[in-house]
Amino acid sequence: MEIIVGHQISNSAVSRRATVLLLVSVSMVWPVSMLAQAGTTTGMGSSVDRAGFVNTLMPEPSSLVPESGSFHLDASMTVSVTVPGDLLLEHAATRALIQMENTTGLTLNKNFAADSATASLQIQVSQSAKEVQSLDDDESYTLSVRPGKIVLQAPSDLGAMHGLQTLLQLIQQEPSGYILPAVTITDTPRFRWRGLMIDVSRHFQPESVILRTLDGMAAVKLNVFHWHLTDDQGFRVESLRFPKLQNLGSDGLYYTQNQIREVVAYARARGIRVVPEFDIPGHAISWFVGYPELASGPGPYKIERTFGIKDAAMDPTQESTYKFLDTFIGEMSSLFPDAYMHIGGDENKGKQWMANPSIRSFMQAHQIENPAGLQVYFNKRLLKILTKYHKRMMGWDEIMTPGLPNDIVVQSWRGVKSLNQGAKDGYQGILSAPYYLDGMRDTATHYLADPVPADSDLNAEQQKLILGGEVCMWGELISPQTIDARMWPRTAAIAERFWSPAAMRDVDDMYRRLQVMSLRLDADGLQQISDPQRLQRQFIGAGSSPEFAVLISVLEPVSLHERSHLKHPDQWMPLNDLVDAVIPDPPSRHNFAHAVGEFLGDAAQHERAKYNLEKLFQSWQQTAPTLSILMQRSPRLTGDSVRAEQLAELGNIGTEALLYLEAPSAIPPGWKDAKLAEIHAIEEQKSLVRFTILEPLTQLVQATGGEEASTQSH
Repeated sequence: MEIIVGHQISNSAVSRRATVLLLVSVSMVWPVSMLAQAGTTTGMGSSVDRAGFVNTLMPEPSSLVPESGSFHLDASMTVSVTVPGDLLLEHAATRALIQMENTTGLTLNKNFAADSATASLQIQVSQSAKEVQSLDDDESYTLSVRPGKIVLQAPSDLGAMHGLQTLLQLIQQEPSGYILPAVTITDTPRFRWRGLMIDVSRHFQPESVILRTLDGMAAVKLNVFHWHLTDDQGFRVESLRFPKLQNLGSDGLYYTQNQIREVVAYARARGIRVVPEFDIPGHAISWFVGYPELASGPGPYKIERTFGIKDAAMDPTQESTYKFLDTFIGEMSSLFPDAYMHIGGDENKGKQWMANPSIRSFMQAHQIENPAGLQVYFNKRLLKILTKYHKRMMGWDEIMTPGLPNDIVVQSWRGVKSLNQGAKDGYQGILSAPYYLDGMRDTATHYLADPVPADSDLNAEQQKLILGGEVCMWGELISPQTIDARMWPRTAAIAERFWSPAAMRDVDDMYRRLQVMSLRLDADGLQQISDPQRLQRQFIGAGSSPEFAVLISVLEPVSLHERSHLKHPDQWMPLNDLVDAVIPDPPSRHNFAHAVGEFLGDAAQHERAKYNLEKLFQSWQQTAPTLSILMQRSPRLTGDSVRAEQLAELGNIGTEALLYLEAPSAIPPGWKDAKLAEIHAIEEQKSLVRFTILEPLTQLVQATGGEEASTQSH
């Protein structure tokens, strides 16, 4: 892995700053030498050199066979669609052509050819689009690229849309122009339910955020947008029947019904279903601000500004509750045409119920033993209302109780064990526990988690009940300026897990393709690259600081759980600290680990890796003086200034480790123990940002041998 290519280092301050800047730029993305490793896949994640084809597809197709030659993109390209009048498909094709123009700089003909047989790009679909998308729609496609001709075939518009996204990812640049390498792709999703949930209740996200997110979802072939619209901290959808819901429960931050319709139509045009969530009977304080009669306790109620599990819950013993819900769900059903409606149903402890004498009397009269039993009663009543409006119930693990039919969908936040038990009991389910983005786990951990792992104890019929999975972006600590970087590009890797064959588990290759995909997504309008940079500039004023960029490149945010313990955030807390400006799992984590692995375990790359690591450690050491001054001058950085000093310390440790690995006899007594203790102390320090480089650096120190260490880093 190349960290520096052909750069001479001098002792001048100018050269040091140039070196620092170069190191940052290449540590934030995969080097050109790695991206240019030609690769084609056979559907099993393997890579081989073939005819200059560079495989950067994400998700990986089910089957990809490279062919000879290429299709040259130019202004003479024509397009035909075999289902004339299918506006969804024609609009999707037009958007693809515009994206091709943005990538290539060409001006393409957007009038569809009357003679499909002579068109350069032939899109052949068996049937016209359905008005309302379905869980059971066929999303497969085949794509044949040959010199002079491209044929995209699919049973439905959905498959054609997915094929167009693959076509866009195939574009490659040559000195003579842009080409599509000749390939044959046969592709179909592994799972039918491939979702992304965004919680807009705790922090509202404007419609513009939702629309660009849908574009990103389409690019990586996700097909369900789960919209978490209500919770204790906000009611985010306009109700004309009960206007106090949004007028008193949203701080004025909600989607109008026209905006809801716009989002649903925008999603459908990209092959994405929209499933709304109205979380009840718990997590419903925002409902009670305007309609306290729905609650089990007297109130008064106000919008909840803190996070966590609250005691308040709807009163399931009053007929007026169900009359209200019947009217509300009827109204929402007209806005959301999808067959599924999510009712939440999670984390209600029943404390408010048991504190209400009237509710306790109801439970006794109906032989209901505990709050769990009362929630089953509530869910059964709610199911009748949903059925009346032709909706199927979806909820979190807690709704999986005897008495509800097996055609409900259970979304598991408790993990694979709970999901599997549901399947054994006959329930359809989707997995979300490993895909909580607020846990700030590295992409590889998300990527390797599987809704149906290889060691699953489910039989074939039970496995069919696992519909897929959903990425979850909870809203406690996101803003419109940070949400993209919290979701992307990690979501693209998880999308591959939901789409591609289970055997595709090459983490190194995933990271290689992911960095390319992140650049594509940014070019298409997502802001996971530009938004963090904008925030970072606010800390140091006008201009830029290469030294600060070096520090930023090796930091990442702590998890929601850790941050909540350290700072006790609430809904009004500004989300513009350093922890908000650094990104989860930055490229430095995998790239540095890869470099250390080459140095320690790849004889052919040892000397190059050593050189690159030496320069990297030097950059860490050289940042300290300038960084210390810069961070002390910035009121928003003073609390994190110790990280600058620690980065220099880590650079010293790395430099010494390289030296002693070459000359073990020179290791001072106790050096290894002392350095491991220093790394461990840095790791244990309570802070909102943490280093990405500690584990590989620990491996480097451990590799020096010598005395057994009494202090471990992990």
